[in-house]
Amino acid sequence: MKRPLALLRRLAPAAAALTGGLAGVLVAAPAFAGVVNLSQMQDRDVARMVSLGGSCNRCELSGRDLSGATFTGASFTNATLVGATLRGAELLGSNFAGSDFSRADMRGVEMMGANFTGSTFISANLTGAEATGANLINTNFQDANLSSAELNGANFNRAVLTRTRFNSSEMFGATLANVRATGADFSNAEINASNLTNGVFDSAKFNNASLDSARLTGASFDRANFSGASMNRTDIRGADLSGARGLTQDQVHDACGDGATRLPNGLTVRSCGGARIRVIRTPPAPPSPPIPPRQRNLVVASGH
Repeated sequence: MKRPLALLRRLAPAAAALTGGLAGVLVAAPAFAGVVNLSQMQDRDVARMVSLGGSCNRCELSGRDLSGATFTGASFTNATLVGATLRGAELLGSNFAGSDFSRADMRGVEMMGANFTGSTFISANLTGAEATGANLINTNFQDANLSSAELNGANFNRAVLTRTRFNSSEMFGATLANVRATGADFSNAEINASNLTNGVFDSAKFNNASLDSARLTGASFDRANFSGASMNRTDIRGADLSGARGLTQDQVHDACGDGATRLPNGLTVRSCGGARIRVIRTPPAPPSPPIPPRQRNLVVASGH
């Protein structure tokens, strides 16, 4: 794992390419319009071409072996890379918005600072990927493997993460708000200071994960497993943890919530303001109506 300073140094060339340097790259490499047919080119030639950067929107690269290719500051929007091999490739600061990476082999790929808004990664293998600061908004990672990946500061807002594997990944400060992560695996992941607001994490695994200072506000965790998870200063205000498994009083004691927090029966949480409150799983029954007073029969005697 690389230190943050080293990551910033590696991101600097990509940032320069996205600003003033990109124009020079586009001049050096040809730009292609429409759908590009690369079927007659050898994989090594395709890899050499895309390594020059430039623009190739709607490129058809499915099944291609692009191992080690470099896409620094390039634009490949709406490209098709289904089943492609991008093992060890560098996609630094590039734009792949709307592209399809389904079933692609992306082990060890470097995606730092790149834009993948609206892209598809269904069943893709991104084990060990480096995606610090990547834009992954509205993406689809269903059944994808991102285990042991570096995802610090990555933005997954509104992403589909159904059954996605994040086990043993680094996700410090990541945005996981509004995601659909049913059945996702976050076991042993570092999710510290991340934003999980309003996400659906039903049946997800957080075994031995670190959620310190993370925000779980308004999120759903039905049947999610928190066995051994660290929750120091975790914000669970408005979170529905009533059906969570493996959650203990010690874990909840380290977190903070409010009256809208739902926990398993018997657990209590302190408010984020400091006072301790008792969280009730179901609302109390309404009070019984008052019993009307008994009526007395008055007998009036008449005299003759």
